[in-house]
Amino acid sequence: MNAIPSFLGFPSGLPEGIEPVAAVFGAAYGSTYTCKDSSGYALAADAIRAASQEDAGLIDHWDFDLGGPLFDAGTPCCLDRGNVPTRMEDNAGNRARIEATTREVLATGAAPVLLGGDDSVVTPFLAGFGDAGPIWIVQIDAHIDWRDALHGERYGYSSPMRRASEMPHVAGIVQVGMRGIGSARRAEVEDAARFGSHLVTARQVHAEGVAAALRHIPEGARVVMTVDCDGLDPCMMPGVAAPSPGGLTYTQVIDTIAGVGTRGRLVGFDLVELFPPADIGGISALTASRLVVNAIGTIIRQR
Repeated sequence: MNAIPSFLGFPSGLPEGIEPVAAVFGAAYGSTYTCKDSSGYALAADAIRAASQEDAGLIDHWDFDLGGPLFDAGTPCCLDRGNVPTRMEDNAGNRARIEATTREVLATGAAPVLLGGDDSVVTPFLAGFGDAGPIWIVQIDAHIDWRDALHGERYGYSSPMRRASEMPHVAGIVQVGMRGIGSARRAEVEDAARFGSHLVTARQVHAEGVAAALRHIPEGARVVMTVDCDGLDPCMMPGVAAPSPGGLTYTQVIDTIAGVGTRGRLVGFDLVELFPPADIGGISALTASRLVVNAIGTIIRQR
């Protein structure tokens, strides 16, 4: 069986004297629910890496999303650290390893880029910025993820924004793309509003453009973006566990990524909830790969 190549062919290390700008790593599980089989998410990070091979030999070519080559004629300066070892139901151990890896990347001066995995990996990823705050969070998701606990678990995939709101280094949250119905009840929506989270529905973005979200980010803010694949419309991202019509387009998401880099500074990025067993012809993995490329390209251009 052939080994999965790295994301975009990035090396695992750089020559002496070259500092990394971004470091990619994968993590399948954070805190899983005992009554749910999350094993399909373990395929996601490597599916994104495999899809990225479409672009791996072309990264010196013109990228029309970025307005130039990925590294813009500069020295390649990104790493792929492989996958954090995680396993279902080792919740505390998974969280500790993901947070530690995030902190290790930040200590090198690079921006961490996490390939999930289910949405519970977001909580320890954000916790890893504890010494790098204050940060703002921009979340793209069909759901607000403010449950205090579900099935007795406080760190599962229904709770990352609730847990983020409790982190002292999180200065604010902008949530983008909500629509339809999910696990949130009136109480969770009211709690998000009470914290001061800015809720920008998919309908608002379709009507007003991504400025509806970007205007809530303070100028110069350090921003970590978290993109749940179900935030996109299922016509372009079918490979999710909870598809919902009316989602954001690919262009709206990459415009949000670019806008974050212009209005503030993108200091971290994660993409979660790709569910390869539901993908169609690999289109979701390819779309996910392109979103990560846009995030890395934005991080590089900030330097």
